Amino acid sequence: MASSVNPTVRRRRLGQELRRLRELKGMTAEEVAERLLVSQSKISRLENGRRSISQRDVRDLCGVYEVEDQRIVDSLMQMAKDSRQQGWWHAFGDIPYSVYIGLETDAESLRTYEPQIITGLLQTRPYAEALIQGALPETSVADVEKRVQVRIRRQERISAGHNPLRLWVVLDEASLRRVVGGRQVMREQLEHVAEMSQLPHITVQVLPFDVGAHPGINGQYSILEFADTADSSVVYIEGVTSDLYLEKAPDVQKYTVMYEHLRAQALNVEQSRQRIEDVAKEYAR
Repeated sequence: MASSVNPTVRRRRLGQELRRLRELKGMTAEEVAERLLVSQSKISRLENGRRSISQRDVRDLCGVYEVEDQRIVDSLMQMAKDSRQQGWWHAFGDIPYSVYIGLETDAESLRTYEPQIITGLLQTRPYAEALIQGALPETSVADVEKRVQVRIRRQERISAGHNPLRLWVVLDEASLRRVVGGRQVMREQLEHVAEMSQLPHITVQVLPFDVGAHPGINGQYSILEFADTADSSVVYIEGVTSDLYLEKAPDVQKYTVMYEHLRAQALNVEQSRQRIEDVAKEYAR
């Protein structure tokens, strides 16, 4: 469940406000870095919310931007303090995609395309265990269990009784056919997806093999949207060693249009559920 203070979202909002103040001052990130004797990359990371922001950072930046209204300074300082609190996921130790979890925890809606696997929010525990073990063969049993626990905890966003995450998933047919954990695990996994797809806030569509080439051919991505208009939408692309977050309006728009094409080419909701159930029955034979 979303906490009252989400450090990831606080960092994003604070970074956006600091960028706005810099632009109002007519300064480049390089100029600010020179004034503060820090690297330009630090200024960029502070503004995009990828780096923890200290109250000292805020104080120094407000000084450079000549912010005279103490109420604004105090508000930004409080946001910096809040941004250094820990989200629920920090209790599990070092999670490589913790930034994404913070965004997902606060998001109002999530649209995702999965070309190879069942999306994490719809995974059963046996499927998640087999998937993580297969994807990370050198990972210890303890670390696999930690990752599985985080994945299950994330699913509270779609099972919440109040204001659940609005989830729209387009699954490539390959994700239904790739046997992860054995036929029994796959049957139970697909039955779970079919069941979850009947909830009013969850939509699942299947992109069949016979579609051929399509806009999502280059791989998985997700689009997160937020209730607060101050929070821009984010495109998330998961990588092996690092992840990519796109927030510029033209980038988000491009991926949004791609997603609309995927939805249009996929089977409709009823056809998709039927396809999922049919493949599940195949695994029972």
